[in-house]
Amino acid sequence: MKAMMVDINNSQDKIEVAPEIERLIESCVSETLKMEGVDIPVEVSVLLVDDQQIHQLNRQYRGVDAPTDVLSFPMLEFEDGGQGSRDLQAVLNAARHDGQAVVLGDIVLSVERAQRQAQEYGHSFFREVGYLIVHGMLHLLGYDHEQEQQRLRMRQKEEKVMEMLGLSRDAQGPEVRP
Repeated sequence: MKAMMVDINNSQDKIEVAPEIERLIESCVSETLKMEGVDIPVEVSVLLVDDQQIHQLNRQYRGVDAPTDVLSFPMLEFEDGGQGSRDLQAVLNAARHDGQAVVLGDIVLSVERAQRQAQEYGHSFFREVGYLIVHGMLHLLGYDHEQEQQRLRMRQKEEKVMEMLGLSRDAQGPEVRP
């Protein structure tokens, strides 16, 4: 893949975000793009927040008055929900301007929620962050899970990327302490 820019901003102070987590985020973005055959320069922004911040964003942009784990704000529009790589390639090619990177969008992740969910699901914080970033990336690439068929397809893609990253459910990784 050509140039990929991942802009990571940590705007919370409840959980320390180790450099390994930032490298994980970049790897998740890269592997998701690789799986989808994206070979043009792209930009992705990742904002790390706490539950209060994501609650505000969820209420403001989705009308849901509750915190969540991850939000995605895609910059590209897909006609059929982006459920095929041919559609993805067409949208990416149409979005290119003079060889500049295509801005895919923003992912907002609550590290506070990710840590809690890792404990609930019995796997590492590292794996949970990886899963949530992959999930968010697939949304940026046009995938959704509103209908059962879409949900199954997206879940299959998530599992494939997680396998590529070596992040099975029982995988361990550097833990981040509160």
